[in-house]
Amino acid sequence: MSDSLSSRSIAIVGAGPAGLTAAYQLVQRGAQPTVFEKSELVGGISRTETYKGYRFDIGGHRFFTKVREVEAMWHKILPDDLVHTSRLSRIYYQRQFYDYPLSLWNAFSNLGPIESARILMSYAQAKLNPREEHSLEDWVINRFGERLYLTFFKTYTEKVWGIPCTEIRADWAAQRIKGVSVRRAIGQAITGKSSETSLINAFWYPRLGPGMLWEQCAERVEEQGGRVRMGEAVTRLYHSDTYVRSLDVEDTTGQTTRHEVDHVINSMPLGLLVQRLDPPPPAHVLEAANSLSYRDFLVVVLIVDQPDLFPDNWIYVHAPEVEVGRIQNFKNWSPDMVPDPATTALGMEYFCNEGDDLWQMEDDALIELATRELDEIQLSGADHVIDGTVIRQRKAYPVYDATYQEHVDTIRDYLGTFSNMETVGRAGMHRYNNQDHSMLTAMLAVRNLADKQGNGHKPHDLWSVNVERSYHEEFVRNEETSSIGGDGAVRPAHVAS
Repeated sequence: MSDSLSSRSIAIVGAGPAGLTAAYQLVQRGAQPTVFEKSELVGGISRTETYKGYRFDIGGHRFFTKVREVEAMWHKILPDDLVHTSRLSRIYYQRQFYDYPLSLWNAFSNLGPIESARILMSYAQAKLNPREEHSLEDWVINRFGERLYLTFFKTYTEKVWGIPCTEIRADWAAQRIKGVSVRRAIGQAITGKSSETSLINAFWYPRLGPGMLWEQCAERVEEQGGRVRMGEAVTRLYHSDTYVRSLDVEDTTGQTTRHEVDHVINSMPLGLLVQRLDPPPPAHVLEAANSLSYRDFLVVVLIVDQPDLFPDNWIYVHAPEVEVGRIQNFKNWSPDMVPDPATTALGMEYFCNEGDDLWQMEDDALIELATRELDEIQLSGADHVIDGTVIRQRKAYPVYDATYQEHVDTIRDYLGTFSNMETVGRAGMHRYNNQDHSMLTAMLAVRNLADKQGNGHKPHDLWSVNVERSYHEEFVRNEETSSIGGDGAVRPAHVAS
């Protein structure tokens, strides 16, 4: 099998977790793939940026999975550099901190007996008169009641996505908030029993950030005969008879070269892939591609001249009076993320759309905004901020709006006719995958390539990953993690890594 793979020209579009996992799996099988990455850093949204020796994520990336093969790959690539990190995160709302995952006793204590009673009454009303579930709002109210939804879900979720919760599909909530109910939470809070594993409260993390893993992965790929070509963007994919024949690749100087291919594994955004096919797809497929939308993201990194600000890895900011959505404390992920132990590096995360006022704001103005908001929520005084920088991330989150699924289905059906191309990962499938899900889609794509039958049949369905509670016993250790902790905790609808 490896002999046949070694004779094929395999192109991988993108050097994020999915693309590099595919490349790594292929070189293990004797293939010599070429990875084309338009940026100068590997890792995609899981890369690690640096500024004056300070290292930081594009959002925090916990290394936690139920997939044996994914976890084995992490430890194989970084056998001595994975830190076992305790998890602590809270919600900031109305100048108080709430446990996250949300603990009912902690929440009721902060809210007081009158508001807690109103929340329980609202929950009872929701159970007596459930809604038809079309939107995220419907889904959450049916499980928590309207009052708890308004308190802990609506403001933050709309800050993240930039659209009303009524316009976000219920299946996003079903995918991201699994196994949740107030009834179960109360029962578990009383009994202390839970099916959730201890790994929810602890996770692996590369000593120098997630980019450390993908930098090492790229080195392993090249050591075993593969190539990782940085600063090279795939601009066209030429096909005939549902077979991709060649790619145009443009480098940073604007020079374009053409590469003949036998197989393509794609991880660029799904809509962009469709737009770059030549000849163009049918009009309805192009329309579907053009209709997919994304949420962009920027991180304002603030360097603070204080060694210890708060114990959390990250804090969700539900407060509507500030624009910041989440605050990462990188030192609490790994001490080696910060070069000077007398200081702290914070990632003030803002969710936005490319071209809007926040996205276009000058870096100095963004640092000033983040400093002012850090002071306003009383985590540190503005006079302690000694430096800062800004990183912008396009197309960070696929948006699950009212029409996204029909557009994805249209594209999926069309791309399914191609015999020598797979699309993988969060961007490549327009699916809100975690890092391990993206890696698993890449592993299955490689298996499809290695096991490919003469009729072009692909034995593994990549689109089933992160849909079913368990995918395949060969990969999944047991069922997907419950979203309720042993302390009676429930998870609001947050962006997760």
